[in-house]
Amino acid sequence: MAAKITRVFDLLQYNLENFPKAEFVSGKLKGNWVKYSTQDFCDTVDLLSKGLISIGLVKESRIAVMAQNRPEWNISDFAIMQIGAYQVPLYPTLAEHDIQFILEDAEVTVVFVENETLYKKLESVNSLLKTPVRIYTFDEVSGVENWQALLKAGEAQDQINLDDYRSAVTEEDILTLIYTSGTTGTPKGVLLTHRNLVMNFVSSAVLLPAEIKTALSFLPLSHIFERMVVYLYIYSDVSVYYAESMETIVADIQYVKPQVFSTVPRLLEKVYDKIMEKGKALTGVKRAMFFWSVALAEKFETTRNWFYNLELGIARKLVFKKWQQALGGNIVVIVSGGAALNPRLARIFWAAGMPVLEGYGLTETSPVIAVNHFGNTMFGTVGPPIEGMEIKIAEDGEVLARGHAIMKGYYRRDDLTAEVIDNEGWFHTGDIGQIVGGRFLKITDRKKEIFKTAGGKYVAPQMIENKFKETALVEQVMVVGENRKFPAALIVPNFAALRTWAGKKGINYSTDEEMVKDSQVIAKFNQIVEQSCKDFGKWEQVKRFALLPKQWTIDGGELTPKLSLKRKVILEKNAAVIEKIYADAEQYKG
Repeated sequence: MAAKITRVFDLLQYNLENFPKAEFVSGKLKGNWVKYSTQDFCDTVDLLSKGLISIGLVKESRIAVMAQNRPEWNISDFAIMQIGAYQVPLYPTLAEHDIQFILEDAEVTVVFVENETLYKKLESVNSLLKTPVRIYTFDEVSGVENWQALLKAGEAQDQINLDDYRSAVTEEDILTLIYTSGTTGTPKGVLLTHRNLVMNFVSSAVLLPAEIKTALSFLPLSHIFERMVVYLYIYSDVSVYYAESMETIVADIQYVKPQVFSTVPRLLEKVYDKIMEKGKALTGVKRAMFFWSVALAEKFETTRNWFYNLELGIARKLVFKKWQQALGGNIVVIVSGGAALNPRLARIFWAAGMPVLEGYGLTETSPVIAVNHFGNTMFGTVGPPIEGMEIKIAEDGEVLARGHAIMKGYYRRDDLTAEVIDNEGWFHTGDIGQIVGGRFLKITDRKKEIFKTAGGKYVAPQMIENKFKETALVEQVMVVGENRKFPAALIVPNFAALRTWAGKKGINYSTDEEMVKDSQVIAKFNQIVEQSCKDFGKWEQVKRFALLPKQWTIDGGELTPKLSLKRKVILEKNAAVIEKIYADAEQYKG
């Protein structure tokens, strides 16, 4: 293998030399698959690099990309990085004030956007900027500069030797400037180097067995998790296919029949809930076999005796084979990150023959710090640290990490950098955890999310919330109680499941708004709350709750792009509801 990978763009020559293929990166656009061979992809990247140089972009220029997952995202990414410029990813769902802040703070000069909708969004921001950015679209938009114009400009630049530009980029140079969406405050720009990402995907390659050749991608490339995973696929000779949207994901899975995909736990929970709904609709022997198989799966361990394996073989043949087919039938591994995965859910997917490997990290850590992999898996943990990374637990329980994955720092914020990276090089993650079995990292909660009740007791809300979400009727939940006498919960029901439940109970389902006020529904959720909390300490018990009629969303501002709760936003939007919970409790007590 002649090509040595020290910078991320070395992946292209590495692929050309070692495993060129007809379908390197593909995307489904407007119902049609657009496929790039390795050679076509590399040639297009080079033309775009020359086109960018032709309009005056140089090393350390700042170029933003605002698009859903598609081959052009990767092409522009590689074209930007191999001339030494900084790639600045922008979530398509960002609010205009955040876009303005990022474009000005990062001094972006050029932005690639996906379509007319995002062009209009950027154009309205452009009018507010001191120095307007130049916008190129991936889709054809009448009267707007298209990225194809840069490719044509690149064709005319024979005098440009891209090797001169590539050789000027070192492994310690900045690859990307990523602004963390965060759950509070102004976005912070995270500086990640080529070495950060190269070491991360090389060390994370233990995730993928050699037989994996096909991957489906649908998590946003704007987030470092999916972006690193795609670099890992490219490094590991895996063809990448981008789903068109979450609406087409079922059809896209059946077309691609992927051997691997990465996801966040919430999406796995939704898959599981849909399967369980179908199981509940079965009758007789089929229903009995379904629930026997699920009960068996809940006891799954990576080391099993012969009798369990015999039973598991029956369950896989009669029940779990259909689960596998729903995800294309070829899954070898699923990679989960971004939030805590319920151990029960992990066991069930493993038992069903679709192993889920959970990892952990942050944008500031490129992102992987630790990850489970075959032969090194412990349910309920995020795995051992990857090669080259150290982990230790501080006196207050905070997880600290040190090694090649740690960012260069926050852009123009040495003060904030000094707050999270100490003088010994330890990055303070803000997560609370422990080391299990001498080497497996277990995350228990976010340090900032743990709250203290009025009685002085600490409550870790995530663990309680994860227990609630084991119930099919619960779509979303947030536990509150800072400086209050007891914890309470805001619960968004799974309205599709609630409608089914109501039908079985003979309850007339009117609207979501009316159903969350229905006395029988409230009584049912009271049972769910009591059952979910029974194994927690008395001070952790959720005593009161409110049912909300509307889901929290990214567009609504309550969720981050990786579907984490923006707790501050949810608290602010539901301040009156929370006050009523505690006021009613006092009145009831009196």
